[in-house]
Amino acid sequence: MGAQWKARHKEVAANAKGKIFGKLAKEIMVAAKGGADPSANSRLRLVIEQAKKVSMPKETLDRAIKKGAGQLDGGAHLERLVYEGFAPHRVPVIVECLSDNINRTKSSMNVLFRKGQLGAEGSVSWDFSYVGMIEATPNSKDADAEVAAIEAGAQDLESGAQDLESAEEGATLFITDVTDLDAVCKALPAQGFTVTSAQLGYRPKNPVTISNETELEEVQTFLEAIDEDDDVQNVYVGLAG
Repeated sequence: MGAQWKARHKEVAANAKGKIFGKLAKEIMVAAKGGADPSANSRLRLVIEQAKKVSMPKETLDRAIKKGAGQLDGGAHLERLVYEGFAPHRVPVIVECLSDNINRTKSSMNVLFRKGQLGAEGSVSWDFSYVGMIEATPNSKDADAEVAAIEAGAQDLESGAQDLESAEEGATLFITDVTDLDAVCKALPAQGFTVTSAQLGYRPKNPVTISNETELEEVQTFLEAIDEDDDVQNVYVGLAG
């Protein structure tokens, strides 16, 4: 199912844009703690590029940067939290949250994981690799993803994409070492690819295969419920297909 799980039909949901803006605003605020100048803060620069791609209003973008950098009263106090466990049918899941209320988030995760199993730290992360993930689309039919990966310094690549729009554009997911994310992002344009998103995240080592449609539906329903929580930023699942 790729490096990061995405809810089905999320691109056509009426409230999808608002949720995307909300999640990106949080990422921008956290990144801006390292400095409000994107030219000197690669993490902030990458998130800003993602925000522009989905047409986040400039006012919203600027406010998130200022709030994260402490330039506004009541600056951001967000903490990154990671929860590990299993979806139904023993499918490993890692959930990343950004929260201003740890107790609220913990309570929500306890409830949401009732149909699965919430595990301790390290219970499933051993079966994932923490890597850089760059989604990029070719600028022409001549662009070769394998050559681009080698020349740009990526470790691996996956064909396809994590959303419908990118899939139609022939996107490729380039996998990098954590420390090489920014360098590979900068190198891909010279290889004929436009970077559409870039982040650090978890990639499953041994994805579980589920062929039973009813069981797969139960897993999808579980994941969608988690993704709907306002504190959840990313959901990574070890599910093949």
